[in-house]
Amino acid sequence: MADRYQLEEHVNDDSAGRQIWRGTDVILRRPVAVVLRYPGGEDAAEMLQSAVAASRVIHPNLAGVYDAIDEGERAYVVREWIDGVALRDVVAESGPMDAARAIGIARAVADAVAAVHSTGMIHGNVHAGTTMIGTDGRVVLADARTDGDDKPDADVRAVGGVLYFALTGHWPHTEAGASRVQDAVRDGSGTIVAPRQARAGVPAYLDDLTMDLLDPKLAVPASDVLAAELARLDSAAEEQYLEEVGPLRFTQSGDEQSPEQPQSAARKIAVGVAALLAIAVIGLMLGISALGGDPEDKPAVEAGANPGAGGAAPGAVSNPQPFKLTKDQIRVVDPGPNGDGGDRRNAELAIDGDDGTSWETQTYNTRKFGELKDGLGLLIDLGSPRQVSSVKIQLGEKGVSAELKTGETDPGAAKRGGSNDELKPLDRDLVNSYGTIGTGFTNSEASTMAFIDGLDPDAKYQYLLVWFTELPDSRKIVVDEIIVEGT
Repeated sequence: MADRYQLEEHVNDDSAGRQIWRGTDVILRRPVAVVLRYPGGEDAAEMLQSAVAASRVIHPNLAGVYDAIDEGERAYVVREWIDGVALRDVVAESGPMDAARAIGIARAVADAVAAVHSTGMIHGNVHAGTTMIGTDGRVVLADARTDGDDKPDADVRAVGGVLYFALTGHWPHTEAGASRVQDAVRDGSGTIVAPRQARAGVPAYLDDLTMDLLDPKLAVPASDVLAAELARLDSAAEEQYLEEVGPLRFTQSGDEQSPEQPQSAARKIAVGVAALLAIAVIGLMLGISALGGDPEDKPAVEAGANPGAGGAAPGAVSNPQPFKLTKDQIRVVDPGPNGDGGDRRNAELAIDGDDGTSWETQTYNTRKFGELKDGLGLLIDLGSPRQVSSVKIQLGEKGVSAELKTGETDPGAAKRGGSNDELKPLDRDLVNSYGTIGTGFTNSEASTMAFIDGLDPDAKYQYLLVWFTELPDSRKIVVDEIIVEGT
């Protein structure tokens, strides 16, 4: 192309449907990435304008733009080839990252965004697919795209999305909907759950920072302020002082703030690590003094625990892990008056650890189970009373309503082999005797449901009933996986 660029390999398509190719600049004899769009002309004007604008910004965490060409039937942008993979694929392959690594990646992205904003431009395409991790460890933000409607705040919130994704493996925004990232887990009100609720071990201050960036009710800091805060946290992580730097969070409201002139109503953003460490040491000494006695007489604190920055809250389930369940620990609860029992089959596929297999119901003629019953459920028997921190349901479709119920016994367990007529009264007794500890739904932005807040960390549960009360538009429920976490 253009008597200069040779296409070598189609890598993938981005969320806007553009083709990403690995190519070669045959004149300079160097690898390049080619972002190819059909058609060119007016349809490709925004892509080319964004590329021209991005070419003016030189930054180590931004992919360099070399060329932008419109040939009418096609248009393409030639940029730096990053020898590595997207953050989206790194997390898909290796799972969520630890706090230090997530901070390092978010810092690099924030630095890149701040460089773009300093020129008066917007990136408009910050997400897990455009955040590249080089084989040399370099983090690079690629493929700027703006349609003129984007605002700087959208880029800053997207950095929060990158941080959330690195910590949890889920994307909290809708902008990357066409990519392969998983939707964020949401609670019963449709609000995304905090990283610490989606995954154990996230420090409290980092959890707060991430959620503040994602909260539409809170003003976000300028990109350079965010970059400075993440740089401070990144330095603390390198010095292994990460646990002592929090809890901090952005709580701006009203007028814009800066690190040099913080408002008294907001917590300081740029504070020296040494000062914070001194405060932590003084606080520890005062605590020991208040308690009295020699510190050697006090119980040892578990390594890595820090109640002020990421430790478990009083009464919280510590170090929760997914329970490994067997097919004998799940069954369908169906109190309906008739039917062939088809919904009772293959319940074990909902807890087999493979989200590629699913438990499915039959298709009903209304979202209320054809008006035949008020619900249908999956009962999980943990085998003995256990502490439970969360119940997460990965569904095949959005628009499902459900409740989480619990009780003391399974009155239908003794007659599972009986006929439908024998089972239904027992199932109805079970539903009536169980108490509801949470309600949830999956809205237009998510296909994952999580029950967290209603679970009492001081209580123990053996029987958990996921009770579906409304079907999606397809009139059937598909459960890819139910994950119960606790100790």
